[in-house]
Amino acid sequence: MNRKLGPFLLVAPGLAFWLAFLIIPCGLVLAYTFMERGTYGGVIPNLNFDNLARAFDGLYLEIFVRSARIALEAAIVALVIGYPAALAISKVSLRWQMPLLLIVILPFWSNYLIRTYAWIVMLNRAGIVNQALLSTGLISQPLNLLYTEASVVIGLVYSYLPFVILTIYASIQRLNPELTEASEDLGATPWKTLTRITLPLTMPGIAAGGVFVFVLSIGNFVTPQLLGGGRMKMVGNLIQDQFTAARDWPFGSALALVLITIMLALLTLQGRIQQRIRKIEKEEEVA
Repeated sequence: MNRKLGPFLLVAPGLAFWLAFLIIPCGLVLAYTFMERGTYGGVIPNLNFDNLARAFDGLYLEIFVRSARIALEAAIVALVIGYPAALAISKVSLRWQMPLLLIVILPFWSNYLIRTYAWIVMLNRAGIVNQALLSTGLISQPLNLLYTEASVVIGLVYSYLPFVILTIYASIQRLNPELTEASEDLGATPWKTLTRITLPLTMPGIAAGGVFVFVLSIGNFVTPQLLGGGRMKMVGNLIQDQFTAARDWPFGSALALVLITIMLALLTLQGRIQQRIRKIEKEEEVA
């Protein structure tokens, strides 16, 4: 009897955590989506599809599109910065790789809000960035860098860049070094080796990092609120407003359900693409 209960007892804490903090909350979001808002907040169990239909209204679709655009910009910038950084780390000696990776994850040791407020200090009109530009003579007066779409993208990239670097670094480490060595032996330039060998074979890591940043960015509400100053309202801010200020939990749940569906669709698509790439690689190895 104890042997039968042993495996269950080992996984029970994880199952309880999963049930309490994932299944039940998601179930409540799904249930609230099809209910009505009470007069003074709360929910009335009256089955309807009004909240879901309202979520696709032009006003809210515009916020979804803006959120997707900002998240895509953050993902692209993070990949442009992250890939060379991951490649550079993988090229140095093993002695220095761990310290460099430690520097990459060092920002996670500080609070998220503190890191975001640090960008407010740096991007305001009297901040470090404007002072540096003024001292070099590139500008004659301070720029309005804060509370713009660019400042939100910068904050998102800074927050999620380590994930991109680590994901791509792991993909590069799995790459067979004999392939790049053979390319160099056959007279290929470093650029050709990068574009013809390294880049295509590390595409799963690139895709994973890009999707990771996009999914986390599209639902982010802290960075747009602080660095966007309320002007760059994203879907995360909209959902937060419905649950807190408007006290419209059913509509907030409908918006959250749409966002979760988008995230799951992207993650599923990314998983399918990676499976397809691995299948092609195995077929080429057999051939």
